[in-house]
Amino acid sequence: MPDYPPVAEIMEIAASSASLHDRASTLLEGLDRWAPCDAAWLALTDPRSNLYAPIGSSGLDRSVTAYLDRPEVAHEIELIGLNREGPPISTADLPIAIDQLSTWSECLTPAGFREGLGVALFEPGGRHVGVLGLLYADGRAPAPALCDRLGELSPLIARALSPMRSLLDAARIVRGAVAGVVLLQDGTICPLPGLDGHALLVAESPSVEIARRSLLAGQVYRSFLWPTGNGSGGVEHARLTVLAATELPALVLGAVLVTPRPDSRGLTSRELQVLGLVVEGRSNQQIASRLAVALGTVATHVERLLDKLEAPTRTVAAVRAEREGCYVPPASLPPHPPGRKTARTQPSSLSLNIR
Repeated sequence: MPDYPPVAEIMEIAASSASLHDRASTLLEGLDRWAPCDAAWLALTDPRSNLYAPIGSSGLDRSVTAYLDRPEVAHEIELIGLNREGPPISTADLPIAIDQLSTWSECLTPAGFREGLGVALFEPGGRHVGVLGLLYADGRAPAPALCDRLGELSPLIARALSPMRSLLDAARIVRGAVAGVVLLQDGTICPLPGLDGHALLVAESPSVEIARRSLLAGQVYRSFLWPTGNGSGGVEHARLTVLAATELPALVLGAVLVTPRPDSRGLTSRELQVLGLVVEGRSNQQIASRLAVALGTVATHVERLLDKLEAPTRTVAAVRAEREGCYVPPASLPPHPPGRKTARTQPSSLSLNIR
């Protein structure tokens, strides 16, 4: 099958480094050879709202594409079963007459289309990516061979249009990453193909919540450390790298990757904790209260971490820690020790105390 020309071409599109919209445009250009039609429409699904985000079309004027962007269209896609995995569906196969579907009666039929063929796009492995619709001015039903061909090609088309592709390309530049997940707008996560899962990458974990808040705040990149057990009661750290999905539909926020045994500038576990509180703008007194240690102990930790970071001030240390992802966020710390009062503070990277 890989030597079948449409398959080879679609696989090449899927493997390219082109943007999502460029890949969609190239696929639509190839439809005249793979599955001839008078017009075509491609849209990605948004599981957060059950809507579909159009990413490309051919042979349709602006009024038609604007109509196909309506929420009612997503409702009718669900009504006719075009959001479920299965063979392509022609208008003759629909469970409802097309004159009872507003998309056809109000838009497609007045635009001159009398027949259509639609297919749900599911990646190999079961993830619903979107839908592809082919439209015809001729009222004749599509040939069975065409339906079979489109059914065979649809998983490859889904792979070529997968929103995860851009995240995978970005993930490849994070050296040493062994695990990763994709964060979606609806609060859920899904696997990042090609990378394993990890105990830190579950939807309810504090580390994932930090990543989610960072992406919602508009950050395109963030890196930090998180403590992990080493199997013998000691503490090791993993690096979490947060990457925004800048070119994808709003349903995808971005990805979080895990790199084990990262370089931490020689900082000890306690120094990494202190540095995280310095990044948040805490004073030595506040750090001592938070960690339940003596004020002099905190001062010693601060002196040592400044030396290891080659930073003349706390401000420079905090900037370098943020830039290099060389700190542990306070959210990883255990709750405040009982019986200790913690000073009220407004954490902010802008309220750093100058040494």
